[in-house]
Amino acid sequence: MQMVGIKELKNRLTYYLRLTKEGDNIIVTDRGTPVAILHSLEHIEKEASLEERLASLAKQGKIRLPLKKGRLGSFKPIKVKGKPASEMIIEDRR
Repeated sequence: MQMVGIKELKNRLTYYLRLTKEGDNIIVTDRGTPVAILHSLEHIEKEASLEERLASLAKQGKIRLPLKKGRLGSFKPIKVKGKPASEMIIEDRR
C-alpha cells in the first residue's frame, strides 16, 4: 500500500492506475491527511455503493454502463396480438 498526495496523483495518474490494476491499494492524502483509497474494481467490499458494484459488474463484462447521463427518452409501448408477456412467463414457470 502506497501513500500519495493529490498533486503527485494528478501528475502521475496513469502510473498509479497501473498499480491499482496490479492489485496495489493507493492511499490519497491532502496535506498529509488521508482522504481516499484507490483500489482495483476486482476487490469490491460488500458494503460498497451501488455505483461501485455497477462499475465492478461492467469491468467483468456482465453489464454495460449507460453512455449518457440523465433520464431515458419517452417510451412508446408496442401492441402485439396474443397473451400478455407476464401471463406467458407465469405459465412457463408452472
